[in-house]
Amino acid sequence: MYAIVRLGNHQFRAEKGETFAVDSLPNTKPGGTLEVTDVLFTANGADVKVGTPTVKGAKVVLEIIRDQKGKKVRFTKFDRTDNYRRKLGHRQTQTLVRVKDIVV
Repeated sequence: MYAIVRLGNHQFRAEKGETFAVDSLPNTKPGGTLEVTDVLFTANGADVKVGTPTVKGAKVVLEIIRDQKGKKVRFTKFDRTDNYRRKLGHRQTQTLVRVKDIVV
């Protein structure tokens, strides 16, 4: 069984026991749980439910593992006429979560 959930501006495929990184979740602590009711789609074999826009009564329970930083994104600014070069980088903060349960 799996579900498509929306967290922030992103959609994730959630399957029981799976871990994935989401954008940093405020006011959460490692070891805690989070219930996501924004479930867009669920599938259990041939039993498929598509939400309009969400599946009524469905929720996904996530366990918060830890906060982390993502991979570094580097970008440069360059102007050939002014001898201008600048290299910048950024690491987005993320929260690593594990799917504990999917309730339909």
